[in-house]
Amino acid sequence: MSTYADPYASSRETTEGTVFSVTGGDWDSLVTEIGQAKEERVVVNMGPQHPSTHGVLRLVLELEGETVTEVRCGIGYLHTGIEKNIEFRNWTQATTFVTRMDYLAPLFNEAAYCLGVEKLLGITNDVPEKANVIRVMMMEFNRISSHMVALGTGALELGALSPMIFCFREREKVLDIFEFISGLRMNMAYIRPGGVAQDLPAGTVDKVLATVKDLRHSFKDNEKLLVGNSIWMKRTEGIGYLDLAGATTLGVTGPVIRATGLPLDLRKIQPYSGYENYKFDVVTADTCDVYGRFLIRINELEQSLRIIEQCAEKLKSLEGGPVMVADKKIAWPAQLSIGADGMGNSLNHIREIMGTSMESLIHHFKLVTEGFRVPAGQVYSAIESPRGELGAHVVSDGGTRPYRVHFREPSFNNLQSTSAMCEGSMVADIIGAVASIDPVMGGVDR
Repeated sequence: MSTYADPYASSRETTEGTVFSVTGGDWDSLVTEIGQAKEERVVVNMGPQHPSTHGVLRLVLELEGETVTEVRCGIGYLHTGIEKNIEFRNWTQATTFVTRMDYLAPLFNEAAYCLGVEKLLGITNDVPEKANVIRVMMMEFNRISSHMVALGTGALELGALSPMIFCFREREKVLDIFEFISGLRMNMAYIRPGGVAQDLPAGTVDKVLATVKDLRHSFKDNEKLLVGNSIWMKRTEGIGYLDLAGATTLGVTGPVIRATGLPLDLRKIQPYSGYENYKFDVVTADTCDVYGRFLIRINELEQSLRIIEQCAEKLKSLEGGPVMVADKKIAWPAQLSIGADGMGNSLNHIREIMGTSMESLIHHFKLVTEGFRVPAGQVYSAIESPRGELGAHVVSDGGTRPYRVHFREPSFNNLQSTSAMCEGSMVADIIGAVASIDPVMGGVDR
């Protein structure tokens, strides 16, 4: 028998027997090596890759045949130092960093951070009603666009191509709304401490209502394809099982915990930005599996449309109202506009302060270069993102820059449930389980 040692399929002795690391190489020699062991466990690298995770995730699997005996998540491949970078920017500039964490839900990152800054400033109740309505409307549109990616990529990974096409078709309509209102399709930095960056362009309400009507009609395409589909049911029912006890122990939130029957939604139990003034239902399921999480996201789309319609009605009566706090020492930049190159300072505003008021020019210069001061202290502000509880722990030492900002990112917490969902299942079911968690690695590896 050959004594050739394959460097690509080496084995090592452990207290639990021989462990084989399968990373490629000659299959015949690998089979020969495995066959010599009385007890065998195969360790397989699943990744680093991009299966329904919206980022780079590495899963280390230990297998017995096709049964998964252990799953370990390897994270950190996308780390960008966002939280540390924020410490070197002023309070408003930080929004351009946090919006890039969970890049499928940028407006939620901005909202969690800005709500924390506003608490420290003591201006939570001073944020204009119109700004809060716009925030809610934009966040619910963002919830839809995020769920579209979750549903589309999850279906694609399990072999369903058409839902992916339909989901991204609907997502484009939402991104058009974002571009129309903020000038950007993603990473908008549109929600700022004190309100939003700029007022809505003319015709927004009509465009929003037309989009809602279109989306409500088009969402039925995916429901018809997947709900009750026998192939889809076999790939999702009873797969990735995680009950309420397991979810609460692991700190899991969002659709994953609502699939256990618990109606945990911060919009209802801990309202922010005026969510207590909107009528909507918290969608739950009691299946504790991939199918239940899929159904929750499908049904949450309609609840978001309900909220957006109510926002549109409120905006009709708030025409011409302010969208930023009145205190000009905080409201930066004060006047913005959308140009050919995106959003920036209004040229008319710049001409006015440069041509008529030296005090205004000096104030604008100091506000942009130095920023405003935030009283010393620390707060935790939490909101309900598409993936669960997104919280910002914001600390100030009284200066013009954050002393520390740390996020409780739901993808990071939810990803800890991978082992509980997958151990004991088949290799093929791991993809469905991970897709139902919907982790965005930009949030995990921030």
